[in-house]
Amino acid sequence: MAVGVILGAFLKALGQLGDPRFRAVLLRGLALTLGLLAALTAALVWGVGWLVGDSVVLPLIGEVAWVDDVLSWAFLALMIGLSVFLMVPVAAGFVSVFLDEVADAVEARHYPELAPAGDVTILDGIRDGAAAIGLLIVANVVALALTLIFPIAGLPVFYAVNGLLLGREYFTVAAMRRVGRERAAQLRRRHAGKIWLAGVLMALPLTVPILNLLVPILGAATFTHIFHGLERRR
Repeated sequence: MAVGVILGAFLKALGQLGDPRFRAVLLRGLALTLGLLAALTAALVWGVGWLVGDSVVLPLIGEVAWVDDVLSWAFLALMIGLSVFLMVPVAAGFVSVFLDEVADAVEARHYPELAPAGDVTILDGIRDGAAAIGLLIVANVVALALTLIFPIAGLPVFYAVNGLLLGREYFTVAAMRRVGRERAAQLRRRHAGKIWLAGVLMALPLTVPILNLLVPILGAATFTHIFHGLERRR
């Protein structure tokens, strides 16, 4: 039963991907993500060059003028690699600030009989987005480390952990607009298994280039359908 509900919600979300309001949220999140990662990369490379200086004195070698360039290029390559890995979690956090707009678009198309939802303040959106960025970055760094150490176990851990965090984030966003944060937390605990399973479904595209950028939008839309399905059953 749970699988059917989750797949039905996911297919409805897929069918609405062409909605202009979905695209607006996605582009906004991507622009902020690229800007942040570019700024962090530039700051790190500049900081390495500033700390090392134009030249260093090495034992038995003497003064060397190219160490800062080597380190700067090395850190640049490292940040580019990390940016590829962290693109989705960071974008998910930024998009979380605007997920209320995704839920509004879903409800306008599929649940027009509902009264307008309660407004989520900008402060709440920023707080939830920052929490999502922090949790997802930590989870993905841990998953990456496990993948490098235990290649076989790393991928299942990646899906399981991201499923837990994505399910928690997106269900809370969808539910608290209608029933408040406290009631949303109660519903999340009551339906933890189903929410985690739906979160794993959202985590599967994270390893697929291009498609993974749609995860935040699909997640918010899917969990909006799941929330309303649970409410109607109740």
